[in-house]
Amino acid sequence: MTERAILPWSDIELPEGLSVRLYDGLGPLPDEGLDEVEVYVLPYDTGAEPMKLLSRLPSLKLVQSLSAGVEKLIPLVPAGVKLANGRGLHDLSVAEHALALIHASQRDLPRWFAQQATASWEREHTRSLADSRVLLVGHGSIGQAIERQLVAAEAVVTRVASTARPAERVHGVGELAELLPSADIVVLILPETPATMGLFGAAELAALPDGALVVNVGRGSAIDTAALTAETGSGRLRAALDVVDPEPLPAGHPLWTTPGVIVTPHIAGGSASFYPRAKRLVAEQLRRYAAGEEPLNLVSGMDG
Repeated sequence: MTERAILPWSDIELPEGLSVRLYDGLGPLPDEGLDEVEVYVLPYDTGAEPMKLLSRLPSLKLVQSLSAGVEKLIPLVPAGVKLANGRGLHDLSVAEHALALIHASQRDLPRWFAQQATASWEREHTRSLADSRVLLVGHGSIGQAIERQLVAAEAVVTRVASTARPAERVHGVGELAELLPSADIVVLILPETPATMGLFGAAELAALPDGALVVNVGRGSAIDTAALTAETGSGRLRAALDVVDPEPLPAGHPLWTTPGVIVTPHIAGGSASFYPRAKRLVAEQLRRYAAGEEPLNLVSGMDG
C-alpha cells in the first residue's frame, strides 16, 4: 500500500485506507517511499532535521506542526501546501510553567532550595503573586490560559495585544509606555515577528518600577538581552526566562548566575499533558483530510 502520511507515532487512530510510515525525528531522515506522501506531521522538539524532509515530498499537500509558533517553518513549506499549527496544544503546559516561574520568583524559591542544601533555617517574608499587578503581553490562547491561573491566584491582570480591543478590555502595545510604570510583573507570550523583535528594549525595561519581575515564555527575541542583563545585573529588575536570545544561552553568560534571575531551557510547552492532546489533534486532522474536509488551525497567508 502506498504510504500517504508520515507521523511521529503509531498509537493513534487512523482513517480507513490511510497508510503511514513513522519518523520520530531522532533517527536518520527517510530516503525511500516519499513520492506519494501527502501529509507530514512534524516531530515535536527534535531540532531542524525533520524540516529538511519538506523539500523531498513532491506530492505533499498538508504539513502539521505540533508547535504553536511556526515562523521559521513557513518559508520552508512549498508553495501550494497547507500548513496547520499546534494552536491550543501547549496552552496549559505553558500556563503552568509561567505560573511556576512567577511563584518561584515571588516566593524566592531558589534561596530556600540553596538553604536546604546546607540545612540552614534562615527565615524571611517574601513577595506574593496575590494582589500583584501583572501586565500580560500577548493575549492569544496561551495568554488567556495564563490569565485564568493568574486570576485564580488573585493577581490584578492587565491585558495587552498587538492591537487594542476595547470591548474585551485589551490594550494595544502602543500603550506600553503608559502601562509599564505600574506593573509589578510583566509576562511576555509573543511570537517572533518583525513587530515583536526587540519590543522590550532598554527604554521599556527602564520604565518598569524597581523590583519588577520580567517573565518570558514566548520568544527570546522579544527582549533586548543586553538591556535585560544590565537591568538584572544591577539588581534593579528580576527575570524568569524560559526563552532567551540567543538559544541556547552561552555557558558563560551572566544571566545564568545573576541573583534574581531564573532560567529554564525552553521547556514550558513540553509537559505530560501535551502528547495526548497532540495525538488527538493529529487523529482529527487525518480524519478531516481523508474526508476531504478543511483541517483545523490552518496558518493564514499560506498558499493552497
